[in-house]
Amino acid sequence: MDFHDTKEEAEFRAEARAFLEQYATRDDIRPPQGPETHEAFLARAKRWQHIKYDHGWACLHWPQAYGGRGATPIQRVIWAEEEGKYNVPTQPFAIGQGMCGPTMMAYATEAQNQELMPLMASGEDIWCQLFSEPAGGSDLANLQTRAERDGDDWVINGQKIWTSGAHYSDWGILVTRTDPTVPKHKGLTFFFLDMRSPGVEIKPIKQISGRSNFNEVFFTDVRIPDAQRLGEVGDGWKVSITTLMNERLAVGDASGADVADMLALARQADIDGEPAIQNAAVRAKIADWYCQWSGLKYTKARVISALSRGETPGPENSITKIVSASKLQEIGSFGLDLMEMGGIMTGPEQMPFEGLFYEAYMWAPGIRVAGGTDEILRNIIAERVLGLPQDIRVDKDVPYNQVPQGNR
Repeated sequence: MDFHDTKEEAEFRAEARAFLEQYATRDDIRPPQGPETHEAFLARAKRWQHIKYDHGWACLHWPQAYGGRGATPIQRVIWAEEEGKYNVPTQPFAIGQGMCGPTMMAYATEAQNQELMPLMASGEDIWCQLFSEPAGGSDLANLQTRAERDGDDWVINGQKIWTSGAHYSDWGILVTRTDPTVPKHKGLTFFFLDMRSPGVEIKPIKQISGRSNFNEVFFTDVRIPDAQRLGEVGDGWKVSITTLMNERLAVGDASGADVADMLALARQADIDGEPAIQNAAVRAKIADWYCQWSGLKYTKARVISALSRGETPGPENSITKIVSASKLQEIGSFGLDLMEMGGIMTGPEQMPFEGLFYEAYMWAPGIRVAGGTDEILRNIIAERVLGLPQDIRVDKDVPYNQVPQGNR
């Protein structure tokens, strides 16, 4: 591992810092002191994205023709490190720019990319990913949303679930089943669609945190032109893998309450009249999380070093996500315990640490599902890192319409 920037990387980092110092501290970008509506947050996020776009800092690794900068992978990492030091709103664009954009650039026509990618890069258009289904669980290929050819169009019927940001998205990428007579991975076809198309119904899902980040999306005779198909008919799994590989990079670390925050809380909280930081059990917990934090830091450093050398990282991001998401949930839970009665309060304005640990505890379960469940990631690590035998898949070569589906 090399923890030092090259001369060129140091110059790029200095340029990024200068831009952020000038623009990321603007009042219309800073989080408000009081409560903020979802509409106000979205408007603030779009303002920040457009500022980046206007000054050449949006979607750095994309081609310039699509609104990017043509930057190297390591420059993208450096930018993420520097932007991460500021509390600027970027979340609404993560799925579109991190997953949908790369898939479009790999499979859409040049004319489509020339038209749609700059709008995505500037924040004018937001995209979502229509993959998961109620009956599919973590098995994406076990999807039932149907697409049937009708002249130059495809007619879509079915349901997606857990679609992040669908309620404010302009476009989405969609994988469907077009041939149920072949094994499940072979009968899929991939599209992109306008989320305002007739027949698309979006229902936000109320979460335990009180927010509604996820949605159910229903398709009733939705027509999509064949020109909006990505990849060949029946080749949707191949296109989906492109999206999923980029999802591993986009989801990555689970950000939120961490070791430094727990140390600060332990210094303020008390146990039996003594500072919590003096309690041996509390210190042992913090030590464990510090070891995990250090391991994550050096694992990410290996990724950065590989990118700097022009190499493609291995499965490190699966390891990063599985460790960081569980750590986030544990720290959130322990923080609420240390706050005692303060831990059950609601409202960031009243809660200790502005609800940081409450937010971590409520959000972490979703992170442990998004971008691959813990179980899926463990399988990836076992099979692709440790070389262990794959799980037995009894439906691997069975036509999809012959696979038992239970009562429906």
